[in-house]
Amino acid sequence: MNSQEIVIHVRFAPTGRVIQISERPAKLTPGQWFDVLNTRASSAYRPLTRGRGIFRLSRTAVDAFKQETARPR
Repeated sequence: MNSQEIVIHVRFAPTGRVIQISERPAKLTPGQWFDVLNTRASSAYRPLTRGRGIFRLSRTAVDAFKQETARPR
């Protein structure tokens, strides 16, 4: 099992819209990926200054969230 920690960087527009987020699956918009992470791992989120924030998650968790979003609904 890979327990490596991943830091996912988020950038927000002045309106609060997510404009950039790392580790994003190609089929999701930045806002959709933020919503997935925020719903499943909100305690891992830390707001930063200047319209930025980070999620600190294990590689295993990030990979699991990506797999969940890849499943057909």
